[in-house]
Amino acid sequence: MVIKIDVVVWSKQGCSYCEEVKTYLQEKEIPYQTVDVTHNDTFRDILETKYGVRYVPIVEIGSSNSGVYKAVTEIGLEHLKAALEDSVALHI
Repeated sequence: MVIKIDVVVWSKQGCSYCEEVKTYLQEKEIPYQTVDVTHNDTFRDILETKYGVRYVPIVEIGSSNSGVYKAVTEIGLEHLKAALEDSVALHI
């Protein structure tokens, strides 16, 4: 049984860390959705409510089937890589 993992990248235009995350996911052929917070403070309000932060990138990894997501709130690819490794069987 293959478990589908969903990845959501909260980002903004002109953010080099955000682009680094997206490039990494593309290189690993991991599909993701983007939530662009550039001109939408409401999205930043959501991040603050969920994770206590207003900055990006924030990467959510989980399953829309279960509704359970883990957020990567630390800057740096090493945190994203560790979270992906901890996630349920990704076949890259």
